[in-house]
Amino acid sequence: MTPRELPLQPPVDVALARAVPTLPTAPPGRRLAYEPKFDGHRLLIFRLEDAVRMQARSGRIITRAFPDLETAARPLPPGTVLDGEVVVWAGGRTDFAAVQKRAFAASGSRASRLARELPASYAAFDLLATGAEDLRPLPYAQRRARLMALLEPLGPPLQAVPMTTDPGLAATWYEALPEIGVQGLVIKDLDQPYRPGRHWRKVRHSETRDAVVVGVVGPRLRPRALALVLPGDDQPVISAPLSPGVRAQLTTALRERPDRPDRPAPQPPPGELPTAPDRVGAEIAYLPIAPDLTVEVRQESTVRHAATTVIRLRVPD
Repeated sequence: MTPRELPLQPPVDVALARAVPTLPTAPPGRRLAYEPKFDGHRLLIFRLEDAVRMQARSGRIITRAFPDLETAARPLPPGTVLDGEVVVWAGGRTDFAAVQKRAFAASGSRASRLARELPASYAAFDLLATGAEDLRPLPYAQRRARLMALLEPLGPPLQAVPMTTDPGLAATWYEALPEIGVQGLVIKDLDQPYRPGRHWRKVRHSETRDAVVVGVVGPRLRPRALALVLPGDDQPVISAPLSPGVRAQLTTALRERPDRPDRPAPQPPPGELPTAPDRVGAEIAYLPIAPDLTVEVRQESTVRHAATTVIRLRVPD
């Protein structure tokens, strides 16, 4: 099989989920699938004819950041395309800050070191292609069955997310799984094909979630706002203006944890700072910093825009 015969190659637009307030149940004559929602880093794995490529949600290729998963994916048949979430487990819980540190590794040597210190797991929740066959038009039930058959012989760190069609068990998962850092469920129709857009649904336990700080807006030690990366994404967004209390927390943290050579942030040329959208869609320039700080945020949506408000700085246990 030549690369031209492979049905899917990066970049591929991903399916997304829209938030719903309560756990949905299936209407008569239909069945739903319920899966744990891991707050990790969205990743597509492409097993090409002679290589493995990994694509973030934005379409960016980040294979170099996860050498352990690249090695684990090599036994997959050529043409395989997986969709899933990268997570890092620490103390029996998922650690979003750790997986983002992996995703933003600035060099191959640092990525290799982090792979040893913070080994990644891949929670696959869909199979988009195999061999020369594009599976996206198939119902989710068929894609799921083929995903299980593909990954079962391999085992960790590549494994399928748990799934149930029992609403009662899904409700139990929803209540119990936050103990291990899983904050909600994703709900899919078993008859649904895979297509870009928010055709899945998700329900979360909390209105707040963690985000990783990748930059500051304004003075470095007294920022007015932050550039943040949210779970499941790799494109920074600009927070709402920080409260005085949060600014004070960050000032202390930034003074105590300056950027160091062993944890570099990508530095653009002078006068070419990166930008990210704020709550009204305007592109705001920010100063990159090493992704070592985690904050708790609340996302509030209106008809026209979404605001990301920083609640507090997360302090490591």
